[in-house]
Amino acid sequence: MDREKVEKDLKEAGGRLWRATGYSLAGLRAAFRHEQAFRQEVYLLCAVVPLGLWLGDTGVEKVLLIGSWLIVMLVELLNSAVEAVVDRIGSEQHELSGRAKDIASAAVMVALILAGLTWLMLVF
Repeated sequence: MDREKVEKDLKEAGGRLWRATGYSLAGLRAAFRHEQAFRQEVYLLCAVVPLGLWLGDTGVEKVLLIGSWLIVMLVELLNSAVEAVVDRIGSEQHELSGRAKDIASAAVMVALILAGLTWLMLVF
């Protein structure tokens, strides 16, 4: 590859990364503004991070304690996205819409169980 092409690709990648970061931050703001469960999980994160840093003996334990809660938040974001898309499609009751929302909610529950088990196994 010639130097100009590499420079152009790097410049475009930087712009793409900048825009993607903006979209991600907009998504976090929207979730915080519109999703009560996400707000509650953010508030709990404010407690989980210092506790995880204090209670974890090793770096791996600290990452597991904090990371397990970040997984809960990640799954909650995906759950909120599924709900928004289903609601966008229509407000009428439909079996598949209900199933999609229930499955996304179940994913949050599984993530919460994972976080709970992680904390139980490492702290107690």
